[in-house]
Amino acid sequence: MQAWRVHRNGEPSEVMRLEETDRPTSGAGQVLIEVLAAGINFPDALLCRGQYQVRPPLPFTPGVEICGRTADGRRVLATPALPNGGFAEYVVADEAALLPAPDALDDAEAAALHIGYQTGWFGLHRRAQLQAGETLLVHAAAGGVGSAAVQLGKAAGATVIGVVGGSGKAKIATELGCDLVIDRRSEDIVATVKEATGGRGADVVYDPVGGDAYAKSVKCIAFEGRVVVVGFASGVIPTPALNHALVKNYSVLGLHWGLYNTKDPAAVRACHDELTRLAAQGVIKPLISERVELAEAAVAVQRVADGISTGRIVVLPTGAAR
Repeated sequence: MQAWRVHRNGEPSEVMRLEETDRPTSGAGQVLIEVLAAGINFPDALLCRGQYQVRPPLPFTPGVEICGRTADGRRVLATPALPNGGFAEYVVADEAALLPAPDALDDAEAAALHIGYQTGWFGLHRRAQLQAGETLLVHAAAGGVGSAAVQLGKAAGATVIGVVGGSGKAKIATELGCDLVIDRRSEDIVATVKEATGGRGADVVYDPVGGDAYAKSVKCIAFEGRVVVVGFASGVIPTPALNHALVKNYSVLGLHWGLYNTKDPAAVRACHDELTRLAAQGVIKPLISERVELAEAAVAVQRVADGISTGRIVVLPTGAAR
């Protein structure tokens, strides 16, 4: 089969190589899956760079989420077992962790429902306890992770403020349903949020960016607000000033969704059932900005790494993206 392999760490476009390799072999409790679609996530870029919290042995295949088909014909969502990730024709995954692909979504949309929307749901509901009527501030609102949080925030009855970089991304965030969009390149995030909330600030901040985004967030967080730390796409890990959190009475909440797969898999399945219901109702629908063939995966991962993509880019089998 064909698979993208990384033999040394570096930028995705430089270190990913499309090679002929053997199909992975399923072990006890695992199942072989034909890949129908593989979503590109920022962790795929970090894996290539050797900067992710999990460092698979070299060589490895990136690709952390797929929609695929099992030998018995089931259409499923899976997180492939590294080092054999999803940018390949076949993967293996734990049978117990497979989730049924929602009928309301095509293969690309189904693949993109998995990590981004699970992360959004756990971040907003399990960690931040977002309530209807509250104000939610979402950074990188036009991206794969941010767009999911925008849709889930609206589904929860929140007023959603989206932060983006550039007019093109601002248009996308507006179309996603943001009540207010802030272009960080031309507008003052702190002043705009305070003005929009009558000086109160945002009740919940969803931050997959870190760096300056976090610094601005805690300057416009509401009393008893909650900042959900999802990732550091900016490349800068902020150092929270705990005295500031004390004085302003806000909480900083970490979220590593992958831990729920081992710590509370029942919660992951319950979340998937809820996401499937929302998708069937048309309340949420993954924003697929590009559908690329397997041969184009390295260039597409690099676009995600560089922060110039919107929504989710999905890799499809050869011939399927036409």
